[in-house]
Amino acid sequence: MRSITYGEVSQEEMFRIIKNYILEDSSRFYHITVGTDSQNFDFTKMVMVVAVWRVGKGGIFFYDCKRVKKMTNLRQKIIYETSVSLEMAYKLSEKLKNENLDFDIDIHVDAGEGGPSSKVIPEIVGWVRSCGFECTTKPDSYASSCIANKFSK
Repeated sequence: MRSITYGEVSQEEMFRIIKNYILEDSSRFYHITVGTDSQNFDFTKMVMVVAVWRVGKGGIFFYDCKRVKKMTNLRQKIIYETSVSLEMAYKLSEKLKNENLDFDIDIHVDAGEGGPSSKVIPEIVGWVRSCGFECTTKPDSYASSCIANKFSK
């Protein structure tokens, strides 16, 4: 994982930083968002983001980049992006529950009603919700369509 603030960190270090960030000001509410975006080159560059918003007072984020075999099928790509986000959301949720911290986590998906990805939205939103997380799509899915998108280029 990488952070503009903290540099290169392991997932365990990221969990610890997030825990400490929440404990710094435990009077606030925290909203955690996980989102993934990808871009195709000779391979597919996949970027997953964990953003922690201290509601009303800024936030921090972490991102991870990886290369996977090139995916040209849009549905397959969005499903894979969502699975990467769900995997991280599960891990983070378990770690934070064990610490008795107050938070909510949602998944941001880089799909919107105005484009070719619109056909997969009902399927993806249903899947994410059935996994116990809220799902946000474009134009409100800032973790995937803004932060992850920036680092996937």
